[in-house]
Amino acid sequence: MRFNPTIESLPTYEAGKPIELVVRELGIREEEVIKLASNENPYGPPPKAIEAILANAHKAHLYPDDSMYELKEALAKRFALAPDQLIIGAGSDQILEFAARAILNPETPVLMTKVTFAMYAIYAAQQGAPIIRTSSYRHDFDELYDLVEKHDPAIVHICTPNNPTGDAIDRELLYSFLERVREPLVIVDGAYMEYAAYKDPAKRIDPKELVERFPNTLYLGTFSKAYGLGGMRVGYGIAQPLLIQTLAKVRPPFNVTTLSLAAAIGALEDRSFVQESIRKNFEEMEGYVAFARDKGIDFIESYTNFITYLLPPPYNAAQMAKTLLERGIILRDLTSYGLNALRITIGTREQNRRLLQVLEELWHG
Repeated sequence: MRFNPTIESLPTYEAGKPIELVVRELGIREEEVIKLASNENPYGPPPKAIEAILANAHKAHLYPDDSMYELKEALAKRFALAPDQLIIGAGSDQILEFAARAILNPETPVLMTKVTFAMYAIYAAQQGAPIIRTSSYRHDFDELYDLVEKHDPAIVHICTPNNPTGDAIDRELLYSFLERVREPLVIVDGAYMEYAAYKDPAKRIDPKELVERFPNTLYLGTFSKAYGLGGMRVGYGIAQPLLIQTLAKVRPPFNVTTLSLAAAIGALEDRSFVQESIRKNFEEMEGYVAFARDKGIDFIESYTNFITYLLPPPYNAAQMAKTLLERGIILRDLTSYGLNALRITIGTREQNRRLLQVLEELWHG
């Protein structure tokens, strides 16, 4: 059997460990496991999303509306767009795949920061595209511009707030960069934008303004984070109609399920639930900030629903994550990104208190 040579050396994306696997492997009761690794909304889906799922369950035997008319109309209304500026994916990462397939080949480099969402590089590698990274995990736009000039990339990835670090970019800094970079496709990944916009309006990227001022941009959003629908897998891309039409050529039919579409529409209507989830997120984050300051742990100021601890010697992130896993607490170890760091999803008050108690024990242990 022969495989595509670009696939043979390709890394596999490391997803957050599911609760079910911890139960099977470690014999811990499911109710005793807390998962703070995948940046899911710990308060669950919005009530209106649940109502929409139940109301449409009887349609599960039918293919979904492949035009996704209702969700596009709802998003168009939310962002003051035309429906033909939208494409819907099974998570926003599927739209990343569309862009990679539509644009990249072995002659077209891709540019990204040193530490960012792993799927940018994986989708690029699937197309055989050279991958260029900055020297810093932060978005240094002078360095990014220099690398654009040097390598002429076909795609530039900007993740704000950035995953897995949590830092965010001031809107005007991004716009100043985009004024100078008019040729490559610049993908602005706003998976955590609802959190950043709540915490600091200067970090808020308005998709309509972005794509109208800069026609070479593609904005990505998702229902997996603030909207609490990680298990339904719905994301969206916003761009000028010509780019959307091109991406649609590589979209498979019926790529988002009937129930997922219904849930997303319901979630958009439940603004109060989403805003309250975001408010509680930052309220609970203060406990982790206070712990880090008390213990002398460096952390990255977060504009998301997670916080990244940069562990000092002699603490080892991989070992710490393993020890916590044995206690039934799932965190994300970032050593594979070249950081001795733990990424902690902000959970409910009960979950956060339990984790902080265990961290207190380990820090003195």
